[in-house]
Amino acid sequence: MGRRLRLIAECPHCVKPEKLCKNLSGLTQHINSVHLELYQAPIPLSPSPPPHPVHDDPMLAPPSPQDTLFANEAAHHPTGHDSELHEPQCNLQDDQPARTEFHSILSGRPCSAAGEDLPEGTAPPPRTNALFGDWSPFANRIEMGLAVFLFKKEEMPQSNINTLLNLWAADVLRYGGRPPFADYIDLYRTIDSIKLGDIPWQCLKVTYNGPRPAHDVPTWMEETYEIWFRDPHSVTLKMLANPDFEDGFDTVPYREFTAAGERRYGNLMSADWARRQSDQSALEVPNSDGAMFVSHIFGSDKTTVSVATGQNDFYPLYMSLGNLHNGLRRAHRDYILPIAFLAIPKAERKYADTTTFRRFRRQLFHTSLSAILQSLKHGMTAAQVVRCPDGHFRRAIWALGPYIADYPEQVLVANIVQGWCPACLKYPDRLDKDEPHLKRARIHTEMLLRTFEPSALWDDYGVVADVVPFTHDFPRADINELLSGDLLHQVIKGCFKDHLVTWVGQYLLKTHGEARGKELLDEIDRRIAATPPFPGLRHFKQGRDFKQWTGDDSKALMKVYLPALSGVVPSEIVHTLSAFLEFCYLARRSHLTDRALAQMDIARRRYNEHRKSFKDEGVRPTGFSLPRQHSLEHYLQHILNFGVPNGLCSSMTEAKHIKALKEPWRRSNRFEALGQMLLTNQRLEKLSAAHTDFTARGMMAGTCLSAALAASELTQQELMGGSSSPQLNVDSDEDTPPDRDLPYPVGRVRVFHSAVATFYAPSDPSGIGGMRREYIRATPSWRNGPSRHDCVFLGKDPSTPGFRSLHVARVRLLLSFRPDSLFSVLATSEEIPCALVEWFSPVNDCPDEETGLWMVEPDVNEDGSRVLGLVHLEHSFGEDPMPAYLKSSDALDSFRAYYVNRYADPHAHEIAS
Repeated sequence: MGRRLRLIAECPHCVKPEKLCKNLSGLTQHINSVHLELYQAPIPLSPSPPPHPVHDDPMLAPPSPQDTLFANEAAHHPTGHDSELHEPQCNLQDDQPARTEFHSILSGRPCSAAGEDLPEGTAPPPRTNALFGDWSPFANRIEMGLAVFLFKKEEMPQSNINTLLNLWAADVLRYGGRPPFADYIDLYRTIDSIKLGDIPWQCLKVTYNGPRPAHDVPTWMEETYEIWFRDPHSVTLKMLANPDFEDGFDTVPYREFTAAGERRYGNLMSADWARRQSDQSALEVPNSDGAMFVSHIFGSDKTTVSVATGQNDFYPLYMSLGNLHNGLRRAHRDYILPIAFLAIPKAERKYADTTTFRRFRRQLFHTSLSAILQSLKHGMTAAQVVRCPDGHFRRAIWALGPYIADYPEQVLVANIVQGWCPACLKYPDRLDKDEPHLKRARIHTEMLLRTFEPSALWDDYGVVADVVPFTHDFPRADINELLSGDLLHQVIKGCFKDHLVTWVGQYLLKTHGEARGKELLDEIDRRIAATPPFPGLRHFKQGRDFKQWTGDDSKALMKVYLPALSGVVPSEIVHTLSAFLEFCYLARRSHLTDRALAQMDIARRRYNEHRKSFKDEGVRPTGFSLPRQHSLEHYLQHILNFGVPNGLCSSMTEAKHIKALKEPWRRSNRFEALGQMLLTNQRLEKLSAAHTDFTARGMMAGTCLSAALAASELTQQELMGGSSSPQLNVDSDEDTPPDRDLPYPVGRVRVFHSAVATFYAPSDPSGIGGMRREYIRATPSWRNGPSRHDCVFLGKDPSTPGFRSLHVARVRLLLSFRPDSLFSVLATSEEIPCALVEWFSPVNDCPDEETGLWMVEPDVNEDGSRVLGLVHLEHSFGEDPMPAYLKSSDALDSFRAYYVNRYADPHAHEIAS
């Protein structure tokens, strides 16, 4: 018999008296308010590792940073078995912080503007003497709102601004009024007069002063190179004083521990590097007791704003603060700012590869960064009083922090030879060997420079001897330590897209021949295209066969690639992808415990073992001595140093390219565009600073219209000159008469085609506060095409870990009704929303051995119909070819079993392992 639809939701924790909720949303709210400690989303768990030792010697390292840290874990998890990663498990509540330790010396105590300590509990002084209602330099809120709308939101061209303001003037002149601005010049002049956020750009000019040939001097030697920059000290003060950062700013390094005593890593200030730097600063900087540690994060990356119009390359240098929470930096607002545009020297082809030109490029880069950052140097040796986001003053000690860069940029920044690792001294042809190695360190490099000839340094240590890294000009700065892992270019685009996806294609063509290999690649594409729709999941209409890839393309393909390979490639290759995805999704989490780090190391070791299949099949006959493959070895050390990698990823600087470079470039006239781009950026930051100031003074509540209505004591209905019409529920598509076959009489039933689920799931796709909103759809026609019925997870047993705590269901119908008050125990004046679902049950009591994914099958009645009752799925394709006519809308009705794809999004990975 099938399961019966439950139209009420009963709390599993309330026994006497019973708690009946009208719907699942009400049950969720009840549990979150009354039983929050009982129900949290579960995550996979492994046995707890021993406490990790602290390596004070920067010179020596074990075979890998993880070999010593998690030796006991590896001994209990042989690399040949995939199922071991998935057990044992625990609930997500075990991952929550139970105890926090703060740094005892650099404790971030508030002080006065003169640097004197304040009594505990003293309120911060006022941020400004400006009065409430003072909109200077704007006349009123309307002018402010219009400036933001025209310049920032719409990016309206100058001629269109003039047209709009002329039409506005023509309309209001008959009433004796005038528009907020006369023309675009008046608008720009008003924005330029904003005092807040006004940090001018400066120009540093550099020329080549080395030896020149007697004849035919290369043009690059004659050029004057301009570096435009802003004072990073002033930018730091501006960012520290921003009240927008108040709820996401750490004033003191800390360590978090779970109830089981495990270390919990998250933001940069929760990791070991900030504590070590604070310890050093406490010893070296006078009067450091009670000061605040402030680290600076930098990132650089060349980019092209337009391929079609010639030389349009720019080289921005970005800066953020390590005290900001990772979620703020990922929000892509003013949490990362451009502080410089570096010069890009170019030479004729016959000189481009000469030693002299390559040395000059490196020298220009490091000399420029050293000059730009000089204003920070004093704050590294003496505490400075600064205003903080909470309004208090504190004495701050600066430090150069992590540097975000892809591998080519890391080679330049670390001053090493291409092909070598910037973090260790493994030889380029032995990066894939599991053998002891030295870590790179500033003290070791300086010793090598004093000992060996440049040629020996180049060949034996991968060190470029004729250039000194910019970090040598600053105290407590080691560039080899500061280069953080880069999830986007090393893991997602590097190991996954450039390597694994390419190797799979090469394997199929090499093993089956070109004709059959292409047929199998088409089969994979058809499987990807037939993936059922799911909130946040991209639909690849033609599979993954497209020319230009972006980081978002790679992330989207990663979600659906694994199930599409099963049955097409050997199990060892599927195991390789499974282990890699497990490592990747663990690395992308917003918090990691010691136990999660152990799981990452197990997944990496499994991946290294299974990827040998590509070597055995002749796809990689020379092995895997590739810098981006090797970079996975250092991720655990990066996490111990800087917290989770998603807070230091080049995806953030690449996203900033759009706002800081590409959009300002499109607004320019393309002639000497950099100066216009700098001015656009400056105006945008002024508007942001003004908006933040007005908000902090409580002047931005509501909208311009609501403020005007409140001042005039009119209602919006009166303003519109008529009675308001009733609002229609656009999601309610049809009404149906009562169905007398329901468990008890109801009134009219309303059917909906979508519902909104809002939940806490801190991850990349979520907002600053970690909240995530997804639409669940059950509609007869999606985008004028076939029907769409999404799959969902439903809570089953909160005490059971991982996937076992969940039901899997497919939503067939979203509806609401009002019970008949004469018959129903749920008599209420409110409608009860509910859902009609198809149930799915696990095929086995453990995940699939090949993919590591759980498999489910639809529940059926005795007559073969699917069980209905009141979760993203992938098909279990097997080895049969995929019909070319099958569409994604038909997939959930066409197969006997399905994979529960825990890689559909980061939250699913945490709860469905």
